[in-house]
Amino acid sequence: MLLVTGATGDIGGHLVHALADAGAGVRALTRDPARAAGLPPRAERVVGDLGEPSTLPAVFAGIERFFLLTPGMGTANVANALAAAREAGVRHVVHLSSDNVLLADPMPLMAGWHHEREELVRASGIPWTILRPAGFMSNALQWRDSVCEGYVLDPSGPGRYAPIDTADIAAVAAVVLTSDGHEGKEYVLTGGELMTCADQVKILGDVLGREIEVRQAGSPEEVVRARFASGAPKMLAEALVEGYTRLRADVIGSRSDTAERLLGRPTATFRDWCERHADAF
Repeated sequence: MLLVTGATGDIGGHLVHALADAGAGVRALTRDPARAAGLPPRAERVVGDLGEPSTLPAVFAGIERFFLLTPGMGTANVANALAAAREAGVRHVVHLSSDNVLLADPMPLMAGWHHEREELVRASGIPWTILRPAGFMSNALQWRDSVCEGYVLDPSGPGRYAPIDTADIAAVAAVVLTSDGHEGKEYVLTGGELMTCADQVKILGDVLGREIEVRQAGSPEEVVRARFASGAPKMLAEALVEGYTRLRADVIGSRSDTAERLLGRPTATFRDWCERHADAF
């Protein structure tokens, strides 16, 4: 039996469907059963909370491998999950991290949170695989309100990166969870196209059949204010400003073919993603 944490989120939901479609026994962890209504019928639902250790023995009972996804900035939920998994005799954890941990001099704030979690996973005594995706194509959904007004605020200018479809991240996780030979591996996952924000906006506009203006942000702080109208937590705001600043400076970018090799097919293009999500805009 395989366990998926974050099962009602974007990546976790795709992963539950992929595992169920492959005929694997899958258990979906949720704090709210109502949010699991869209999961496939063959997936077992279990109610629990990684922040409440007393709920976890039943969650991990009978689990052989599990997918560990914890949002936010802390490490407590990772520690709780690993402790429960170790007690239950789980033999493989697939942990979702970020390619930001590869940056240094100094390590970015956001990367530091992921690095701390990775260190807990490595020290757990459970065989592990770490997935380090680049930015998500689905981050473009943050543009919905401004796209309705005809523009996107560009935080990164000439900066280039290779965003990946969250469905492809989930597909890689499904491969790793259902096959052997991935223990002790760290996989950097990107899409196949190096792009600027303006490149993405042009493709989105083509798919939607409308002109979308690209407005250059005066500063990273302006983008954070636009994204969080009611204000972002100080640490998160600082991390985002730092991330936008680094991205703007990386005019070359980098990509990896790891996802393509593990999947045995090309990863989705940003146009593919836009066509599937056009209704959201």
